[in-house]
Amino acid sequence: MPRVLAYTAAVVAVLLAAAGAGLAVASGEPGAGWYVAGGAVLGAASVALGLLVAHRRPRNAVGPLLVLVGLVPIWLTGSDLYEAAAANSPALRPVLEPVLALHDGDWMWLYVPPALLALHFPDGRLPGPRWRWVAAGLIAVPAAFTLLVAGDPAAEGPRLYTLPGWALWPALALLPVLLGLLVATAASMVQRYRRADDPVRRAQVRWFALGALFVPATLLTCWLSYLLLSGPDLVLAGLAATYLAVPAATAVAVLRHDLYDVDRALSGAIRYGILSAALLAFWTAATVVGGLALGRQSVPAAVAATTACALALAPLRTRLRRWVDRRFYPRREAALSAIDELRRRTHDGAARPEELGAVLRTALRDEHLRVGYRVPGVAAVVDADGHPLARGDDPAVPVLLGGTEIGVLTYRSAGSRELLREVAAAAALLVEVVRLRLELGVALREVASSRSRLLTVSYEERRRLERDLHDGAQQRLVSLGMALRLGQRHLDTTDVDALIDSAVAELGAAVAELRQIAHGLRPSSLDDGLANALTMLAGRVPAAVELELPPDLRAEALPDVVTTTAYYVASEAVANAVKHARAASIGLRVERGADRLTVRIRDDGCGGALLRPGAGLAGLADRVAAAGGGLVLTSPAGRGTVVEAHLPVAG
Repeated sequence: MPRVLAYTAAVVAVLLAAAGAGLAVASGEPGAGWYVAGGAVLGAASVALGLLVAHRRPRNAVGPLLVLVGLVPIWLTGSDLYEAAAANSPALRPVLEPVLALHDGDWMWLYVPPALLALHFPDGRLPGPRWRWVAAGLIAVPAAFTLLVAGDPAAEGPRLYTLPGWALWPALALLPVLLGLLVATAASMVQRYRRADDPVRRAQVRWFALGALFVPATLLTCWLSYLLLSGPDLVLAGLAATYLAVPAATAVAVLRHDLYDVDRALSGAIRYGILSAALLAFWTAATVVGGLALGRQSVPAAVAATTACALALAPLRTRLRRWVDRRFYPRREAALSAIDELRRRTHDGAARPEELGAVLRTALRDEHLRVGYRVPGVAAVVDADGHPLARGDDPAVPVLLGGTEIGVLTYRSAGSRELLREVAAAAALLVEVVRLRLELGVALREVASSRSRLLTVSYEERRRLERDLHDGAQQRLVSLGMALRLGQRHLDTTDVDALIDSAVAELGAAVAELRQIAHGLRPSSLDDGLANALTMLAGRVPAAVELELPPDLRAEALPDVVTTTAYYVASEAVANAVKHARAASIGLRVERGADRLTVRIRDDGCGGALLRPGAGLAGLADRVAAAGGGLVLTSPAGRGTVVEAHLPVAG
């Protein structure tokens, strides 16, 4: 039924708009076309939104009431034009003469559809049985007023009937009655808001209140118009904005109450409305005082009035924002105040920035709210203790600093996404402090672990060298010494030439083993520079190696630590590509920057390499870190591996 009523009212609105266009032509009044077009546009916006609501919510009476809201300006526009057309064309007077008779009092109907809309908002039902009298009064009072005014004996134009003069007193008495009904309608919205325990219902009422704020804004526009133009001309702009804002806010409230943070918009509208009223009051008073003292058209008076307004309202803005937020946006005020207090207590040493999560949970009344931190080198988002943050399906808002995401806020019922974005921006510095502390902790733990691994590797290397020397060159030299001692004792029976040949062979083998051990400590090819060592390395690899070296690398002398570390990075990465990744091609590239040397090894192997403790790549990372650099490993499964080492070089 509500949908049928909405469609019927929409058809009537279209017919009235078409009739208004015809009357604009018949009236011959200049600007009549623009007049009817303005009324049609204002009405069409509400009619269209009413049809949309009726289509999406067919059982809700809000849809047809919105259409009625749009029908009123179209009707009043046509009524005004009919009066002008009838004056120019007397033949039109008998056709709709009752329209002319009722026209003087039909302005009161302008308030009826918006009031009925507020009374039935947002579910299409009255707040209670007793409110039926208010709804009936909103119909009966304008009807009685229109009929009484239509019989005014002193009015010009056609009359349906003539009433005695005393009959206008009841008509005047109906004006405060209508005002009381409108106040009661506003009270119904307040009552509905206070009784609502559903956050959706409360948000819908706040949306409607946001649109209704254009009514007092219209009064401020009228005030401003009298100050600047000495007349109420600007009030038309306020009325037009009201007739667009109320239907739009109503449609958003019914269909998409979560489209935007209504609390933020409502508190901002109230704050700027109060500031505008205060500004107008100060400016009016200053203008009157300045005009009396310096003259009405005095430029110094205008300058003095403007300066007085600026000085008076500058300290009021911050206090007013806090006052409005405490009453209309309490979560925002509580969260921002809590962040400021935590920042102050942290600066004084009475609190730790890691308490941010607990502070926001209390301020925003959401026990599920969590603060996550993005620490470099750690893949997952972590909490203040460095443990991975369990986010689940909760919505999250990024915390940004300088365009870089440094953390996230996860929440459930803390408020709108816009509010959480504002809270995240206010808490960004505290999040950055905690993130840096976590990063420092990770770095210190990594340094300690790296030192432990380096110590372990050095011990293992010593044991390997000891074993190689003991089992290889040492045994050969001991055997050679025993053979020589035995030959000395039996010199007369020993083949000296054979003994010397055997000794020389053993010495050669021992020297070769010692050279091999020494090469493991530092390749001798590095004596001719890093470029020569890498070229020889590429020549020994049983795979295609694409070598890219900067032209000045051969001639430039680099620190021995840099060249040795760079060589071992290349050697280990190439060996892994051949042995484990089964790569068919390898790229080895060296870049010399202003203050660092970059060694990059890529292959087309199977990928999937990891920096596991005890593995060769982990040892390389420790070696590079010991040289003051960093190692980056990129190895997606099935897509090859890239090992990149950055080594600092003094300029």
